[in-house]
Amino acid sequence: MPNEASGAPKFEARGVSRLFGHGKKTTLAVDNVSFKIHDKEIVSLVGQSGCGKTVLAKMLLRLEKPTSGELYFNGKPIGAEPDARVHWRQVQAVFQDPFSAFNQFFTIRSQLKSSFRLFQQQPPEKEMEERVDQALLNVNIKPREIDGKYPFELSGGQMQRMLLARIFILRPEVLIADEPTSMVDACSRASILDYLMKLKEELKMTIVFVTHDIGLAYYVSDSIYIMHKGQIVEQGPPDRVTQQPQSATTRQLLDDIPDIHRDWVSRSAPKATAAG
Repeated sequence: MPNEASGAPKFEARGVSRLFGHGKKTTLAVDNVSFKIHDKEIVSLVGQSGCGKTVLAKMLLRLEKPTSGELYFNGKPIGAEPDARVHWRQVQAVFQDPFSAFNQFFTIRSQLKSSFRLFQQQPPEKEMEERVDQALLNVNIKPREIDGKYPFELSGGQMQRMLLARIFILRPEVLIADEPTSMVDACSRASILDYLMKLKEELKMTIVFVTHDIGLAYYVSDSIYIMHKGQIVEQGPPDRVTQQPQSATTRQLLDDIPDIHRDWVSRSAPKATAAG
């Protein structure tokens, strides 16, 4: 677990809220949340659809602005730098639908190479090609397998790996992973989780994992934040949150896990029945 005394948190929220709409037609998507995410920590934002976790993730990405409260990155207000690209060099995302993140009219390789435009200084052409190839190898894709191919020619699992390859190219400080396994099969899901752990180890990254699946959060996280109706209703280390849940929302999320996957959850022994 990261040491809180080691410096400013990677992210800090102080009473952050995000309101959408006007007048009577308003929705409070994030409601007065406060937290600290430390360097090289894996934190999971867990909750059901509509709980506010994705809106909160977008604020960390600087894609949404807080309506009120204060949000900091590396000790500075997250919107202090006028050019948002400076933030995006350090904070990147992998989204739920990889196909929406790529232009269907350009080849995969050309779009991976376009990632270098985010840098202040682009490397020479040969170095860009070599780094794209290495990034593909990092996600177990042979470079020739995607040469000349477009996004619609790849499977969902392959496309999700293209997003992860892009992270290997950019090498940010923070990765926001928003439901990255929800649209792929079980085999691809396990691989993507392995690649996320590889990213953390090789790039020494902080990862914010957004999911509705508390079981996945348990396996990958240093800390879990449970969200409900825009608020963080429970937070703590995975063992404490899952073994000794304090909120009704956490208990409901645990109850929603199929029984076959719940061998890590403490359950009482079945009651003895009287002999017939």
